[in-house]
Amino acid sequence: QVQLVESGGGLVQPGGSLRLSCAASTSIFSGNPVGWYRQTPGKQRELVAAILSGGNTNYADSVKGRFTISRDNAKNMVYLQMTSLKPEDTAVYYCTVRRAWDRSDYWGQGTQVTVSS
Repeated sequence: QVQLVESGGGLVQPGGSLRLSCAASTSIFSGNPVGWYRQTPGKQRELVAAILSGGNTNYADSVKGRFTISRDNAKNMVYLQMTSLKPEDTAVYYCTVRRAWDRSDYWGQGTQVTVSS
C-alpha cells in the first residue's frame, strides 16, 4: 500500500517561510506527477503546485514567485518551499501523486499551515 505523510506545517507570521515535506513509503514519486493541494473550510480544494516526471513545474497564479516544489526521488521525498507567506495561504496542505498506468491517486493526511500575526 502506498502511504504519503506530510510534515512541516505550523504557525508563522505574514512574510515568513515554511518548508513542507512529503514522504512516500515506496518509490512512487519516480516517473509520476506529484502535486500539492490546499483546502480551506468553505473554499474549493486548490492545486497550488505540481512537478511532472521530467521535472517541469506548474504553480497556481496565487503562489507564483513565492512557492517552489521540488523532489528527491532517491529519498522518496517531495518538498514545498513557501516564502512571503500571506494570511490567505492558511490552509491544510496535502501531498498527492498519480500513478500513471492505472490513474490511481494517493493522498497524505495533510499538514496545517496557519499564517497570522
